[in-house]
Amino acid sequence: MVSMASSSSFFSALTHSPMPFKGSRNNTIRSHALRMMTRSCPDDSSSLLHAAQFTVDTYVKSGMVIGLGSGQASAMAIRHLGRLLRTGALKDVIGIPMSVTSASEAAKAGIPLDSYQESSQIDFAFDDADVIEEGSLIAIIGRRKLQGDESIVQKKSILNAANDLVFIIEEDQYKGGLEGSIPVLVQSLNWLETAEEIDDMFLGDAEVWRRPSIGQAGPLGGDFPLVTREGHNVLDVIFTSPIVNLAEVADSLDKVKGVVEHGVISKYPSTITIEISIDKNVGIT
Repeated sequence: MVSMASSSSFFSALTHSPMPFKGSRNNTIRSHALRMMTRSCPDDSSSLLHAAQFTVDTYVKSGMVIGLGSGQASAMAIRHLGRLLRTGALKDVIGIPMSVTSASEAAKAGIPLDSYQESSQIDFAFDDADVIEEGSLIAIIGRRKLQGDESIVQKKSILNAANDLVFIIEEDQYKGGLEGSIPVLVQSLNWLETAEEIDDMFLGDAEVWRRPSIGQAGPLGGDFPLVTREGHNVLDVIFTSPIVNLAEVADSLDKVKGVVEHGVISKYPSTITIEISIDKNVGIT
């Protein structure tokens, strides 16, 4: 048990899972960890900024190759990393961006960049997540609209290639009994058969819609369904009841013919950095 009673300071607690977990696509079994920080903050943006800065200060070392995530928290972390490089606090750091947006942020921050290759050796990566499953620390990414040439396939490749990984999230994104959608990339040819198989698999628990590129969402994706840069359609598996076991869902999706990738991340080792606003005693086991 680690606890702190002050609302004007922060603490970090590293909690190792008592049960190692097997990833659906990455079959290595490793430990994972939760790093929580508490601070009395006036708003969510300052809370997230502190978590982003803490992540860079704690994990990034000179000479590292860093996977640069996309999203609000990742942009904050990229800007902070750039400041540390400009002041000389860090040296010889190379960034591998996960999207055009993160590449643009990194270029403005003055971070030297390289492109991702299958042979790339990545020391550390950070990213945003839509939600994290409490206990297992399995993440979901890709719920929001994809920006530019953003690719779930490339993002997962970089995250899985990293020796260490941190997701930067807010308190309400870490929860049990997850609800909402899981994005699933499928082959465009015969996509409807794949969608029907997924629908049958989760019958009564989820709806399966093809994501549109413009206009309103709908089961068939409208007249202009989204096609990723790799040529895939995106299905949103929208759960209408809490997801009992996210790992089992991911494993089931992996076995469906026509599924190329999905937004469930079960990479280990991983750490979650959470900033929690508090005004009273707190404790973590």
